[in-house]
Formats: sequence, C-alpha cells, structure tokens
Amino acid sequence: MSSIQELLSRFASIATSPKAQLERCLGEGKKVIGCFPYYAPEELVYATGMIPFGIWGAWGKVKAAREYFAPFYCTIAQMGLELLLNGKLKGLSGVIMSSMCDTLRSLTQNFQAADPDMPFFFLSHPQSRRPEYGVSFTVSQYTELLSGLESISGVRATDEKLREAIRLCNANRAARREFVRLCGEHPDVISCRSRCLALKSSYFMAKPEHTAMLNELNAKLRRLPASDGRSRRIVISGIINDSLALLDIFDGNEFVIVADDVAHESRGIRVDVAGEGDPIRALALQFAAQNADPLLYDPEMHSRTDHIIKLVRESRASGAVVLMMQFCDPEEFEYPTLKRALDDACIPSVVIGVDQQMDNFGQAKTILQAFADLL
Repeated sequence: MSSIQELLSRFASIATSPKAQLERCLGEGKKVIGCFPYYAPEELVYATGMIPFGIWGAWGKVKAAREYFAPFYCTIAQMGLELLLNGKLKGLSGVIMSSMCDTLRSLTQNFQAADPDMPFFFLSHPQSRRPEYGVSFTVSQYTELLSGLESISGVRATDEKLREAIRLCNANRAARREFVRLCGEHPDVISCRSRCLALKSSYFMAKPEHTAMLNELNAKLRRLPASDGRSRRIVISGIINDSLALLDIFDGNEFVIVADDVAHESRGIRVDVAGEGDPIRALALQFAAQNADPLLYDPEMHSRTDHIIKLVRESRASGAVVLMMQFCDPEEFEYPTLKRALDDACIPSVVIGVDQQMDNFGQAKTILQAFADLL
C-alpha cells in the first residue's frame, strides 16, 4: 500500500502532466474525448467505451488564439483554443463543448473554424432547466450527443452500460466530496496545493483508477487524528483555482481550504445521478438539479449567496476568498450581490482577480497577507 505522500505525489504528477496522461491512454489503444468546461455528461463517453479528458487549467501566454478572440475574452476560452492551435489536443477522437455563457458560445464557433476536421459536439444546455420542457430539451441534447459518440467509438451504449457509467461517475464524485471534507480536518497533511492537484487529476484519469487511488488516500486520512493546527479556515469560490503560484501563497499564509464553491473542484460534483429509471433522463434531471452557479439561471435570485454562507457556517470557516476570473461577465455581475450578502452575514471576504496568463502574483500576495492578518 502507498503512503499518503506517495499518493499525493502520484496525483500531482498526473495533474501537472496531462499530455503524458493523454499519450498513455492513446498508447493503450483507447479513444479519448475532450470535455470542455463544464457540465459535460462524462457518463455518455464512458458508456460508449471511451475516456473523457478534461480541457481545464492550462496556464501560459495566449498567442495563436488572438486571431480569433479579442483580448478582453476570458482566458478559459482563449487557452482552450490555444491548446488546439498549438497541437496539444492532437490524438483526441472528438470534443464536447457547451455554451454556458456568451464567451463559451463564441469558443464553440471559433473552435470549429480553427479545426474543421476535429469531430465536434456542441452541447446546448437550457437555462430553464427544471420545467419539463427544459428536461425534455436536455434529454434531446444528450440523446443526439450519445448518437455521435457511438458513431466514433463503434460501441452502442445500452441502458446497462449507461447505468454502469453512472455508477462509476457517482462513485468518483462521492470520493472527491469525502476528500474535500477530510482536507479541512488535516491541513497539516494536505496543503492547498496538494488538495487542488488531487482533485484536478480526476479530469485526466479514468474514473475507476482515480476513485481507487482517492479512496485509498481517504481511508488513510480518516485514520489520522484531526489537526488543531492552522486556524485560517477559508471557503473559496470561483471558476478555477489551480495556479500553483497562487496556491503556494495560500499555503505560505497558512490558509486551510475547508470547503469550496469552485467550478473546477466541488461545484460540478455536488449532485449525483439517479441509478434507476431511464438513464438519459436521469442525467438530464441531474443537470436540472444544479444550482448556486453564476452561469445558471437562478429564479430565486439568492441560491448562490445562501449556498456560500451555508458553506462558511457548516465548515466553521473564518472567511471567504472569491477568485474572480477576469472578463467573466456572469461572475462580475453577480459579485456585488455576493459581497453584500457576506458583509450582512459578518463574514470577512476578499476578491482576487485571476487570469490564466498571470505570471506575477505580487498584488494577490499582498492582499492575501492582509486578509490572513485580519483572520
């Protein structure tokens, strides 16, 4: 059996070398489907005998994609296209891309124009996702996607295969939720950096392999006494939090991420898929149940603020850090409401602007040092 540090090192190696992991899958004769952010139904990929591969978190300078995007587009979209143009997605048998916001909608069009030979699946999630007409529309989208995936893999996805795919993805979501909980109990063992990389690696590994490794790590953590060390317990919120430089600043200030509302981490694993009934409809109902996300229509207008305040209270956090993706209209529009709610709840908070081209975090370091002193 591996030690805790050995398991964390393996997760880190995979999370920081996605290209090597892609080549490993291809070397094993597997077909791989790229899944762009976010809410891509990975179960459909597994049910057709292929491996889903997350297109998340590339950091660097945007160059080639400048021909397709204005500089003020968010770098999640720009870096996704940059990966394609630089040949980093070579070997994929296709890609799935949703249109959760206006920028991602532009990305879908630019992506197809940049490489018309790459099999491309446009996934239109409905914002009115809960009424029956919204569920039916999602079912139609997933059914069409499944048909396209079957044509690539040559494998027909039976209901039995779909339910097995749902089971293995649910198991992985459960393992990641448990890991997130345990991280808050063992900051002396799991740093902010290690926490992120263990979660991020799930996008580049077959789910059964990642689940087995994470369950082994969780079991070892459960046997340890809870730490009463660092007290700067925080909840983080945003789209992505995988900058190693920023994570090292968190660790340097002895922050403990006890819970998160980050799309790249916990936001996408909050809701499981029902294992009974029509599996395609079960997947559509899972999407309908998603909430507390600035990219999703919220008829109650306060589910996200309530959710983050609840996270802070239940995790006994001392404050909240909002990671604001630069030029993300939905997040920027929603932030004043979130800030006001946190202030009214007497929860200290701070906002940090992030961009996947950033290589200087001096301002963020100063802000977080001051926030640490406040807590």
